Amino acid sequence: MGELTVRFIKQGTGPKQGAPINIALIDKRDVEASGKSLEDAIHMVAKVVRGPVGINVFDMDAVTTTSDGLVVEGAIITMAAGDIGKVHKEFGILHMEEMEVTPELIKEEPHLVQWEKYYKGKKLFRGPDPNKKLIPVHNVAMTGKAVNNNSATEMMNAVTMEEILLPILGQLQIMKDEPIVFGLTGEVISVGIGMTVAEKYGRVFPTRQFRAGDTAHGSGEYAKTLKANIPCIVAPKSVLAGYIIKALEAGMIPGLHIGCSPAVLAVANAKGAKIALDKITEKAKIELKSIGVDVDHMKPVVSLMTNKEIIEKADDIIPGVVDPVLISSSKIVTKLTLSI
Repeated sequence: MGELTVRFIKQGTGPKQGAPINIALIDKRDVEASGKSLEDAIHMVAKVVRGPVGINVFDMDAVTTTSDGLVVEGAIITMAAGDIGKVHKEFGILHMEEMEVTPELIKEEPHLVQWEKYYKGKKLFRGPDPNKKLIPVHNVAMTGKAVNNNSATEMMNAVTMEEILLPILGQLQIMKDEPIVFGLTGEVISVGIGMTVAEKYGRVFPTRQFRAGDTAHGSGEYAKTLKANIPCIVAPKSVLAGYIIKALEAGMIPGLHIGCSPAVLAVANAKGAKIALDKITEKAKIELKSIGVDVDHMKPVVSLMTNKEIIEKADDIIPGVVDPVLISSSKIVTKLTLSI
């Protein structure tokens, strides 16, 4: 019998309203050390929690992409959902597909130049192979009341309709035992998460549906309301700023290679980096303008900032998150040791 360490956030834990569903995060290395399979580990977590729980398994030696095309260290390789101690045998577990990064793939998805520059040789995971999942369109795992959606970055209770947004960088902070920001998603992030890039087997879409510079929402001013009132766990803005800077220094141009999310545009503007304003679609412009980002009248900052200054002042530069609370991830995470 082996032991498994699980980072667990109990429903209701966290500032203000707390997490609306139980959340369990697992390191693939811990599963391997236990001598059991990923499936065994997932079923054991569901048995211990018993209530609705979203379960994500990470490979911290691999890389993935954010919705707006930043390549980041650490990847979700399996997502799952459990309830009443069980995991649905058909819909409860979904594995992400390892992507072979080839010159052809980089040509088709130029944001992967970041992988070539910074992470060459590391495995890349994003979403599942659409041919290996039963539920069309959404990358989702479901069991009873528990729903784990969009390649494991949204979790919800299907009965109460309570939901939490879990951007990948926030989850990676928890896996690294580093600080997180807990708050309400708000209008800025509601718009920003729609500014995706075109990817095969993407985290959000299975096909290359929405290119950089476009919006996956396409819902005008309504886009800012989509997730505005739900809680979120995100990385400190200094962490996000660091990854955006790395992307820009790899030659990524917002609107052309990476998404035109408000965070990316803000950092690029502060740094004086090129932005492909002519590539941003009218639909995306309307959504951005609804939160005060007028792309057609964007003016460069008077005094350009260094990378160090941008990271130090990231909270002032990058918009988004309502009523943010910066806390140690240990304040809301309990490390469970399970015998499996």
